[in-house]
Amino acid sequence: MTQKVALVLTPGFADWEYAFIAGVGGPFYGLDVAFFAPEAGTLRSQGGLTVEVERSVAELADWAPAAIVVVGGTVWESEQAPDIGALLKEQLQRGVTVAGICGGTLALARAGLLNDRAHTSNDADFLTRNAENYTGQSHFVASASAVTDTRVITAPGSAPVSFTADVFRAVGIDEETVRQFNAMLAAEHAATGETARA
Repeated sequence: MTQKVALVLTPGFADWEYAFIAGVGGPFYGLDVAFFAPEAGTLRSQGGLTVEVERSVAELADWAPAAIVVVGGTVWESEQAPDIGALLKEQLQRGVTVAGICGGTLALARAGLLNDRAHTSNDADFLTRNAENYTGQSHFVASASAVTDTRVITAPGSAPVSFTADVFRAVGIDEETVRQFNAMLAAEHAATGETARA
């Protein structure tokens, strides 16, 4: 059965944080990836890309994804941040994996999903400063890569590769394929290091 991954975009969404999930997971690994927004319509990314998102988050539950990915962006630190906490909590209770990267972790924190499980984000103060209901400081992990705990995946904005890998694992992509994905993305850094030493 094809696994579904819902990507939640907001105004000012971060272009690099969802790209591997959509660009690799869909065409190469057979995932059914769909985009949702708080309200269907036209969105402009942080990098200036204009996209038309045809589905609102109100339709997300009926689509029945295996994972919901909240993509970061400028809106999450503002008063215009949408409240999707009830949706995230309900879907997690139904067995859906919930993931957030960068500003997207604020949506998870505001929903109370990070108060009792290991998690990360841009830094601990980022969550404390921007998420009123966040009380999970003792569970915060200062990590440069994604952290997964009981179907909740979090990552700083600088870690789209490990974040993507954990999302792939969560929806059943086999470990060998995930290892190949990681190796493919790591190869550039290994080559750069060798060039620098030459």
